[in-house]
Amino acid sequence: MNPNLPKPPPRDWTVRILMLLVAVLVVASFATLPLKWREFFTVEAVNSTMELLAGFTPPETGLPFLARTFWAAVETLAMSGLGTLLAVVFGLAFSLPASGRFGAGPRAAMRAVLNVLRSIPELVWASIMLIAAGLGPLGGTLALAAHTAGVLGRLFADSLENAAPLPEQSLRTNGASATAAFFYATLPQTLPQMMSYTLYRWENNIRAAAILGVVGAGGLGQMLKYHLSLFQMPLAATVILAMLLLVALVDGVSFAMRRALTR
Repeated sequence: MNPNLPKPPPRDWTVRILMLLVAVLVVASFATLPLKWREFFTVEAVNSTMELLAGFTPPETGLPFLARTFWAAVETLAMSGLGTLLAVVFGLAFSLPASGRFGAGPRAAMRAVLNVLRSIPELVWASIMLIAAGLGPLGGTLALAAHTAGVLGRLFADSLENAAPLPEQSLRTNGASATAAFFYATLPQTLPQMMSYTLYRWENNIRAAAILGVVGAGGLGQMLKYHLSLFQMPLAATVILAMLLLVALVDGVSFAMRRALTR
C-alpha cells in the first residue's frame, strides 16, 4: 500500500446492521406464522379455486346493471379526486411549518402530526369518518384526504427543504417580501416534483376508494361487497372488471401527465 495515500474512511456498520435485522425479521416471520403451504397446493385446493373462478363467468352485461356500475365508478373517481384535492391543499399548508420555515419547534410538531395522519391506514380513517359523517362517499372522501394529507405533507416538506435557497435569498436581498420570494423562487422549483407526487397519490387513492366502499363508503367497493355477500358472482365479476378498467384509465392519464411535467 502506498504510504502517501490517505487512510480509508472508517466503515459504517449501520446499514449492514439494519439489513441483518431485516433479514432476521423476515426469517422470524416465516418461522412464526402458521403458513400451510402443502394444503395450498393440494388437489382439493386447486379444484376449489377453479370452481370459485368459474362462478365469476360470464360477467353480467345487462344494460341496467352496467349503468349502475358506471355511476358507481364515477362516484369512486369523484371520491379519489376530491380526497386528493383536499389532501393537496392541507398537505401544502402543513408542509410550510414542517419544512422548518417557521423554526425548529413548529417543524418537529408538524412532522409529528403528519406521522400520525399517514400512519393510520385509510380503512381505519374510513371507520372513524363513517361514524362522524355517516355512510356514503363523504366519509370515504374525508378518510382519503386525512391519510393522503399526511403523506403529501411530508413529501412536500422534504421538497421544500431540498430546494436551492439562493434564488429566494436573492429576492429577499433585493427587497422582496418573504411571501413573494417563496412564490416566485422556491415554489416554482418544487412544483413539478409536487405535481408528480400528487398524481402518484391520486393513482393510489383510486384503488383505496374502491376498497373503502367495503366498509360503507359507497362506490364500486360497496357494490362489490353487496354482490359478494349474496354470492352473485357474475355481478361481482362485472364490478371487478370496472375497477380494473378505472385503475388502468387513471394510471394511463397520470403517467402521461407526469411525463409532460418532467420533460
